[in-house]
Amino acid sequence: MRYKPGHKAKIHNTIVSDASHRFRSEGVGGPGVASLMRDAGLTHGGFYKHFRNKNELLVEAAAEAFRDMGARLLHVAEQAPPVEPWKAIVTEYLSPDHCEHPGAGCPLAALAPELARMNRSLKMRLSAGMRAYKDTLVPLMPGGNARERERAFFLIFSTMIGSIEIARMIPDPAAREQLLRNTRSFLLGSF
Repeated sequence: MRYKPGHKAKIHNTIVSDASHRFRSEGVGGPGVASLMRDAGLTHGGFYKHFRNKNELLVEAAAEAFRDMGARLLHVAEQAPPVEPWKAIVTEYLSPDHCEHPGAGCPLAALAPELARMNRSLKMRLSAGMRAYKDTLVPLMPGGNARERERAFFLIFSTMIGSIEIARMIPDPAAREQLLRNTRSFLLGSF
């Protein structure tokens, strides 16, 4: 059967997009190749026409997740007053919506412990997406120069990532919101 030009690329992108959401929602070990392919309307064997293995898919899916979240945070920053884009980023990141929907959120808040356990070679491949994410957001951070903005990025994001991870473990919605509110208040008052 002949397919239209671009069909394989479209299917490839569908698989990567679905995997990006599912890895963040279910963890790296959650979705199997068979279920990802079934969701794309393909057979398990078709996977190998697109990827050598699941790790190759993970690298592409993580890069897409970093691009998606970076674009989301960049968008809210662009809507903020010119001197405070980082505050809009903090508010969006520490929102109940981000906390409650890991599949559409930051891959670090969803997957950092799992990614930290990957082998060195895979970590190196995954780090390209992380660097691009950081490079997109560092210019929006508080600070008088590039070095101060990068320092602020790591302090702010480390705090936010940890807060989201802990909040996601708290079953009580009011307690979860209180944690997010306290972290927002702390960060917004710290820089």
